[in-house]
Amino acid sequence: MSKYDIIVLGSGPGGYVTAIRASQLGFKTAVIEKESLGGVCLNWGCIPTKALLKSAQVFEYLKHAEDYGLKVKDAEHDFDAVVKRSRGVADGMSNGVKFLMKKNKIDVIEGFGKVKPGKKVEVDGKEYAADHIIIATGARSRELPSLPQDGKKVIGYRQAMTLDKQPKKMIVVGSGAIGVEFAYFYNSMGTEVTIVEFMPKIVPVEDDEVSKQLERSFKKSGIKIMTSAEVTSVDTSGKGVKATVKTKKGEEVLEADIVLSAVGIKSNIEDIGLEDVGIVVDRDKILVNDYYQTNIPGYYAIGDVTPGQALAHVASAEGILCVEKIAGHNVEALDYGNIPGCTYCSPEVASVGLTEAQAKEQGIEVKIGKFPFSASGKASAGGNKDGFVKVIFDAKYGEWLGCHMIGAGVTDMIAEAVLGRKLETTGHEVLKAVHPHPTMSEAVMEAVADAYDEVIHL
Repeated sequence: MSKYDIIVLGSGPGGYVTAIRASQLGFKTAVIEKESLGGVCLNWGCIPTKALLKSAQVFEYLKHAEDYGLKVKDAEHDFDAVVKRSRGVADGMSNGVKFLMKKNKIDVIEGFGKVKPGKKVEVDGKEYAADHIIIATGARSRELPSLPQDGKKVIGYRQAMTLDKQPKKMIVVGSGAIGVEFAYFYNSMGTEVTIVEFMPKIVPVEDDEVSKQLERSFKKSGIKIMTSAEVTSVDTSGKGVKATVKTKKGEEVLEADIVLSAVGIKSNIEDIGLEDVGIVVDRDKILVNDYYQTNIPGYYAIGDVTPGQALAHVASAEGILCVEKIAGHNVEALDYGNIPGCTYCSPEVASVGLTEAQAKEQGIEVKIGKFPFSASGKASAGGNKDGFVKVIFDAKYGEWLGCHMIGAGVTDMIAEAVLGRKLETTGHEVLKAVHPHPTMSEAVMEAVADAYDEVIHL
């Protein structure tokens, strides 16, 4: 039986990052993967979707070339080539993880892994032992009883990335990050898209003003939006799909070629041996402490299988913290209140910390600042004036409580707020940090200035 210091079950952005950090710390490490290295994120999630979205963005530019003083005759797209490019990007990233495994002398064990008592893992009938076993098996598309996925007419995100033929009409159920990203992509490619959202607003976890702005932008681009609505049944017996939607005004039947179910994710915890080991689970999440230890010594869990935010960068951070704790480092528990969330539709959405409503619910007296990109020189020059930056500060102490952005490139800008909050900066310190001109990032400084009645360009 092969013996390791650390075995990681799963090679997504949680698993492979954890394995690399473990190797750096001197642990003999193995990672187990049943499909492709990089997991869902690199192969079916974060990376290939961004490739699709980039193609959509470039196509949008071509269609609006005249706005930039350019002429492009009959801009067209090749849907198959767009999908092929996306898969190529994913394959390249997965091969990059293979290289990193070799570079860091990490053994890759191919197959389906199951944890066993006595700090062992079984992979397709063969056993491996380790002092520490870290579960990082990720998640998959959640299915609703009223919306069973057949992979053809009712699909999840995997099928949405590799359709053989572009649909003329699509219904997107759910308006979280996955839903709105695919809604933007398919709409840009020419598909007639309708979003059905159960909550009263799209991107429901975001600040109210951000949700309203995204809804305006989407409607302007031709996306139909139904909020406070629920798909109660689907009929796939005909050529296309008929979805019955319950709204406040009554029932409505929508017809489309395909329904994309984007109603969240389900943790991959079935059949991996948790019951045999006695690891405690609450619904579909493995319970862990601040250092990702389960109730059974020697067994850990990180990423989407635990109760934290289901985000790639969270899984990576958790894995690094987990193995550093195992190595005896003096580590600080992860601050889940300072995790950035990014949505890569157009306009992009990015946020961190409390929304205005959450701050007020906590009884905090706040200072609110907002700067629209319509007043930004860089945004005007780039032709991307939709959106704004909104900041929220504690009026008494100056603490930066939250930052919410919508607009071009904001997913790259949000890190300023994350770092500022981590360093416990105040509004005045942000205001006095000179921002380069002309840049989109100036909007952060201007929004802070607005909160303190010092804004210059409004």
